[in-house]
Amino acid sequence: MARELFEQSEAARALLTQANDILGFSLTDIMFAGTEADLRRTDVTQPAVFVHSVAQFVARPEVQPTMVAGHSLGEFSALVAAGVLAFADALPLVARRAQAMQAACEEQPGTMAAILGLADEVVERICQEISAAGDVVVAANYNCPGQLVISGSLAGVNKACEALKAAGAKRALPLPVGGAFHSPLMQSAQAALAAAIEKTTFLPAHCPVYQNVDAAPHRAPAEIKANLLAQLTAPVRWTQSIQAMARDGATTFLECGPGKVLQGLVKKIEPSATAGSV
Repeated sequence: MARELFEQSEAARALLTQANDILGFSLTDIMFAGTEADLRRTDVTQPAVFVHSVAQFVARPEVQPTMVAGHSLGEFSALVAAGVLAFADALPLVARRAQAMQAACEEQPGTMAAILGLADEVVERICQEISAAGDVVVAANYNCPGQLVISGSLAGVNKACEALKAAGAKRALPLPVGGAFHSPLMQSAQAALAAAIEKTTFLPAHCPVYQNVDAAPHRAPAEIKANLLAQLTAPVRWTQSIQAMARDGATTFLECGPGKVLQGLVKKIEPSATAGSV
């Protein structure tokens, strides 16, 4: 993971080396040669994805965005790209977020599942019915039309998957994640992250940041901080964010980060847009 970037880009190499110094352990050793189990640990996964994403961005200085957005954790790298956070300030925040989320997962075990081929309204209604009966499950990631991720307690997600398949979902796929992200079960992580956010310098954004919580553009540090904190327990409104960016003039979307998942989602949300990778 990111080895090619490290070898080919001086700017990326400096950033990855800096990341090791900030974290106090060799993240690059795990990224380059760690096992899948090592990389799946929340406290490693989140810093690794964040560092990889920003490294891709700094390796291409000619790419200057006119607006940015990030999916869940990706919102932090979007904030670095928009000049809101310095990398050296953002990485400790990401690490603290990962630790807080890991602790929340251990306190209240949960999981997530991808629901394919069902209208958002149907998924929302069934989740509300199951939650009202006592098992927590909510809509967590609005990824693209026909693909919504649910999150909650193990019992809540299992019951929802059965009910959603009965309601006509093409598939209900359990996800290999460590907990119930973007659900009320992450509430205990908010206090830990709030303290870290308050100690961190946030600057006005160079360009609009379309945030997960409301899919709206923001530049003011106070708004960005509040939305970043709310994101832990609120759904990721990715479909709505891409639609809003397209309405505001975006025609080309470039993904910074490992993989091509977001490019695929953009093409499903806005088929007329161009989507690629840096």
